[in-house]
Amino acid sequence: MATHVKRPFKYRFYPTDAQAAELSRTFGCVRKVYNLALAARTEAWARQERVNYNQTSALLTAWKKTGELAYLNEVSSVPLQQALRHLQTAFANYSSKRARYPRFKAKKKSRASAEYTSSAFRFRDGRLTLAKMADPLDIVWSRPLPEGASPTTVTVSRDSAGRWFVSLLCEDPSVKPLAATGTAVGIDVGLDHLLTLSTGDKIANPRHERRDRERLARAQRELSRKAGGDGANRRKDRQKVAKIHARIADRRRDVLHKLTTRLVRENQTLVIEDLSVRNMVKNRSLARAISDAAWAEFRSMLEYKADWYGREVIAVDRFFPSSKLCSHCGSLAQAMPLNVRTWTCDSCGTTHDRDGNAAKNLLAAGLAVSVCGAGVRPQRRTPDGRSAMKQKTPRREP
Repeated sequence: MATHVKRPFKYRFYPTDAQAAELSRTFGCVRKVYNLALAARTEAWARQERVNYNQTSALLTAWKKTGELAYLNEVSSVPLQQALRHLQTAFANYSSKRARYPRFKAKKKSRASAEYTSSAFRFRDGRLTLAKMADPLDIVWSRPLPEGASPTTVTVSRDSAGRWFVSLLCEDPSVKPLAATGTAVGIDVGLDHLLTLSTGDKIANPRHERRDRERLARAQRELSRKAGGDGANRRKDRQKVAKIHARIADRRRDVLHKLTTRLVRENQTLVIEDLSVRNMVKNRSLARAISDAAWAEFRSMLEYKADWYGREVIAVDRFFPSSKLCSHCGSLAQAMPLNVRTWTCDSCGTTHDRDGNAAKNLLAAGLAVSVCGAGVRPQRRTPDGRSAMKQKTPRREP
C-alpha cells in the first residue's frame, strides 16, 4: 500500500514558435543520445564488456566535443542525461526479464519527449519556465495541482496528432487509503459487455474504435493515395489519421478511469482473471475488438489505484475454467464455444449467463486464495477444482 504517492498531472500547452523549435531540437537530441548510447553498449556487449550509466555519461561529454555532434551543446544537458538514465533502466528491466532488449528510437515512430529535473526548470506562481527558454509555457490548467505541490520532474511531449503536453510529477497528499469495507467483487472482462460483475451488473462496451471506424478508414484512404516521402500534403493527412486515433484513445482512457475509480472505491477486494492479452490479440478475428476493449490498460489502472487506496487485487489463473464451471453445484461442462452466451447445467439444471457465471466463479476462487490460499494451477480434471493466485499489487509510480 502506497503511503506517499507521487503522481503525474498532465496538461496541454501551446508553445510559441521559438519554444516549439527549441523543444523539437531537444527531442531530436534526446533521441540521438539514446541511440548512440544504446549502440555503444551493444557493441561493448559483443566484446564481452559492460558499459554502465557513468561510462555513457562520460561518452556524452566526449560526443559534445566533436564537430559532428557539437549541436548537442545547443540544448539543455538535463534531458540528455535523463535519456541515459532511461536507457540504464531499460537494461535493468531486460536483465530482470521484465522487458525485451532495448530498441533504437525511430524519428517517426518513437515518442517525442524530454524529461527535465528540478535543476532545469523554474516553477513559481503557477508559471513553468524550462531551461534555455525566456518565457513560461502557455499551459491550460484544466485542474489544480495539490496545494503546496512542488514538481520534482517535468516531462514535455508531443503526440502524433501534433498536440503538446506537459506532465508534472508531484506528491499528492490527497491520495490516502480508504476506509475498509467488507465488499468483494468478481470481474469478468468481455467484448459484448466490457465488464460483467459478480453482482449481476453489466457495463456496456463503448466500442470507441468501431464508432469512428468509418472516419478512420476514410482518412487512411486519403493518406494512402499520397505519394511516398515526407511532403506537406502527406504530413497533413498523416496528422488527420493521428487525430482520429487520439480521439479514440482519449475517450477510451476516460471511460476506463471512471470505471476503475468506481470499482476501487466501492470494493475492498477485486478479483480478475490473469489474461494473456498479448497472446490473445494474435487471433486475427478478435484482435481488433480486444484492442478496442483495452483489457490490459484496465488491469493496469485497477492495480495502481488499488495500491493507492489500500485495496486488494487478486488475479485468478488464466486456465481456471470460470465459464464452464457451474457456480451453483460446481459441475464442469465439457465444452463452451464462444458463441454460447447462456447454458444449462446438466447436473443441477441451473441456467447461467456465461459472463455472470464466470464472474461469480472468479469471486469464489479469489476469496479462497485470499482466506486460505490455493494452488496457482487449476485442477482441470476434477469437476470442482478451483484455483487462483494472489496478485501482488506492484509498488509503482504511475
